[in-house]
Amino acid sequence: MNFSNQTGIDTNKPELLSPAGNEECLNAALDFGADAVYIGVGDFSMRAASNNFSPDNLGSAVRTAHQKGAKLYLACNIIAHNDEIRRMPALLEVAESLGVDAVIVADLGVLSLVKKYAPHVDIHISTQLGVTNYESARMLQALGANRIVLARELTLAEIIDIRSNISKDLQIECFIHGAMCVSFSGRCLISSYLTGRDANRGNCTQPCRWKYKLVEETRPGIHMPVYEDENGTYILNAKDLNMIEYLPELTRAGINSFKVEGRAKNAYYTAVVTNAYRVAMDSLLNNPDANHKIEQWVFEELHKISHRDYCTGYYFNNPSEEAHIFYTGGYIRQWDLAATVLRCENGFLTVIQRNRFFEGDELELLEPGVKPVLIRVKDLQDECGTPLDSASHPMMVVKFRSEAGANENSILRIKRAPEISK
Repeated sequence: MNFSNQTGIDTNKPELLSPAGNEECLNAALDFGADAVYIGVGDFSMRAASNNFSPDNLGSAVRTAHQKGAKLYLACNIIAHNDEIRRMPALLEVAESLGVDAVIVADLGVLSLVKKYAPHVDIHISTQLGVTNYESARMLQALGANRIVLARELTLAEIIDIRSNISKDLQIECFIHGAMCVSFSGRCLISSYLTGRDANRGNCTQPCRWKYKLVEETRPGIHMPVYEDENGTYILNAKDLNMIEYLPELTRAGINSFKVEGRAKNAYYTAVVTNAYRVAMDSLLNNPDANHKIEQWVFEELHKISHRDYCTGYYFNNPSEEAHIFYTGGYIRQWDLAATVLRCENGFLTVIQRNRFFEGDELELLEPGVKPVLIRVKDLQDECGTPLDSASHPMMVVKFRSEAGANENSILRIKRAPEISK
């Protein structure tokens, strides 16, 4: 990856914005380098199925982020119905009092409520609103918006055009990594039609990932494959977005915030993706040389999480067939989280087990900002020093000898046989 000193990138440091579906994910994002995190509360965000936060623990989340030098954004980006509108002011007043840095909205009514009940909180326009042109961006700024999360269906050239036609103090945020929705800006009705669960109110069942066959009305029970394949086809199943190779181009485009998708993902996913982009962004910003390249291990990190095949979305062209997955499900998973580190003392690593591992196993230790290292499990014991053949129970505390030091909350993972899930 090349990086030019002539682009002005070194004076325009983009924000790395990571998802946090719960407290564990919040800490993972912050520990591994996020400049800001976005969370949801209750059923007001687009991830109602996630653990989410509550008004009661929102304050601790804000304090945690601010203590670590990061900002916290509150997603209130559902397409709100009357019931949500009536309940929204109470949440917004809490957000204002707790020092939430911004509220993400996708509804003009919600935007109006933020201005009324949280007047000192910034307003970020969600990608759900589908902003695809500079005139919409200008109008939304006039209504009070500080940042626009652009529609994912824009090319890089269109983003550059928007940036050049809006004021400098209106920020642009774009997705750089994560799942892609088949519908425009995520506004999808399939889940609502098929299951009664409204995707636009945070309850998507992801029917775009299901396998489909064609049924002709006068031939009930006869399932015809859409393509010449006896197994049917996944006609709506999209690849994941991965833009780590193109950070210079994105920065030159004037994007202020790089957003990682994934509030429904676990803490391991959040930590690994955040760490990879943090290292890549810092490396490029600290070494603005045309010949500078990101180390290969950073790219490899994004293949050590559960993911679908990767693509670059709409940034460089209409993805068409290149963005589709035509085989079962599409999730590739080769590594599992084995444990997280509690402490390192007297030559032992004490860890909390998350997936089973054995005496003699080779684990990979991941700490923020540095290349992972391999360590072998030797002299595995329980907390009392009793020898163990394996760490076999989730959340059990075990320890083993290790010459490698490790900080609290560092990650230990183990490689599994390649797997593509349904």
